[in-house]
Parts: sequence; C-alpha cells; structure tokens
Amino acid sequence: MTRFRPVRKAVFPVAGLGTRLLPATKTMPKEMLTVVDRPLIQYAVDEAREAGIEQLIFVTGRGKSSLVDYFDLGFELEATMEKAGKSRAALDSSRTTPGELISVRQQQPLGLGHAVWCARHIVGDEPFAVILPDDLMVGGALRQMVEAYNQVGGNIVCAEEVAPEKTASYGIVTPGETRGNLTEVKGLVEKPAPEVAPSRLAIIGRYILQPEVMDILDAKETGAGGEIQLTDAMAKLIGKQPFHALTVDAVRHDCGDKAGFVLANLAIAMDREDLAPRIREYMAGR
Repeated sequence: MTRFRPVRKAVFPVAGLGTRLLPATKTMPKEMLTVVDRPLIQYAVDEAREAGIEQLIFVTGRGKSSLVDYFDLGFELEATMEKAGKSRAALDSSRTTPGELISVRQQQPLGLGHAVWCARHIVGDEPFAVILPDDLMVGGALRQMVEAYNQVGGNIVCAEEVAPEKTASYGIVTPGETRGNLTEVKGLVEKPAPEVAPSRLAIIGRYILQPEVMDILDAKETGAGGEIQLTDAMAKLIGKQPFHALTVDAVRHDCGDKAGFVLANLAIAMDREDLAPRIREYMAGR
C-alpha cells in the first residue's frame, strides 16, 4: 500500500467577524461562544487532536487574541482552584503543549482562501487540514477524513447533500465515480445558483489539502464576492492530483447561524447524562 505523507498540521481560519451572530460577536470572537460549557474553538481543537493533528495553526485577526489566550495556562485561576482544593480536570483540554499552537494574523478580510494562504510559511511543504470551527461536527469528521486520506492520498473535502435552494451558499462538487462514501471530484463551483449547480453535494467546513494549493493562492485571484476563494484554488488541482469528497458519519451543526447555534446547544446537552433529564422535564412541561 502506498504510504502518503502524514497530515500533522491543521489551519483554523478564525479571523472572521461573525456578523450573522451579532450583537453577541461585537466584542467576542464567534469561536469563543459556548455550546453548553465549551467554546466552539475547543470542539474544533478536540476534533483535530482526535485525528492525530500535532500542530494547531490559528489564523486570527484584530480582537481575536482571546482565542490564543484560552489555550494558555490560566495561572491565577489554577492557583486559586488548587488552593481551594478544587479539581482542575475541566481545564485539561484547554491547555496546549509548548509549540503545539501557533498563530498568525490575517490583516484584511479577503476571503477564506486568503486566510489559508496566511499560514503558508507554517504549513511548509506538508499536506494539511483546514477546520472551520463554526461548523461543529460531532462524530469524528476529521478522523474519518484522515483515514480516507491514508487510503487515497491527494486532496479531500468533507461534503454533504444540501437542499437545491441552498447551493448558492456553498462550494458545490461536480461528481465523478463514487465508491462507498468517497466521491471523485471532477470539478468545483463556488456558490452556484440552483438551476446551474452540477449537484447538491456541498463542501462543508473540513478539508485535507496538498501544499501546492498555497502556490495557487499566491496569485491572489478573486472570485465570488470579490474574495480570494479557497474553492477556486482547489479546483485548479483537479486533474493534477487525486481529489475526493467524503461524506462522513457525523452530525453537523452550523453554529454560524443563530438557529443552528441554539440547536447545537440543545443536541449536545441532550447527549449529556448530567443535563438531559432536566431538559426533558422542561420540554415536557411546555
């Protein structure tokens, strides 16, 4: 079996303004909004670690320093908890080891492709993952993608079927041969209208990409919305490298949307033994 270069690094584009969740995101990064008792960025980092990611690359913007601070040692808090005899186990996953987390700034909001490009010097010549934290995935989505990558190599996007009227909100796959939950990608179209969309297979917030995509992004070509689109850059790799879309066995919550954020809180709370009974009791009384 061919051995492909391992995916050790993950890029987290977290410089966005979160305008769909205003006013909550006026002074707080949307990735720091909590679903039950953990911020969105924690769920994303946990997913990356589960998939074997060794280096976390945050592409931040102004006002986003709390994302990096969150994963730092909270000395005063931990010292106070220790003195009071309280367990600090709840903080374990919010710590990083030296060198595990690196951050870089995106000075201008020029699109997802530009945000990924900002991490080019840290990614280097290795394949890498991209995780959008406001797509909260429950069920090990990136782990499944890494497993598929170890079989087929190349580039892999996470995908799901969307309603026809939703195609204009996503990058859409032109599908080729399908084997199980892997679909060969013949083309990619950014946000097509329903009447011209090549399929309903939409790219959602997880990617495994080869470093050559950075060379394409370096041209800074703009696409839909006048932004530097990651989808456009990925499309230029098709035919040059293996390219697949993977439909994962995981549940997606669009937490960049107000209704999706509320539903994510409810769904995850209902999976918690310490919370579900009280929620069921409340709902039964409505």
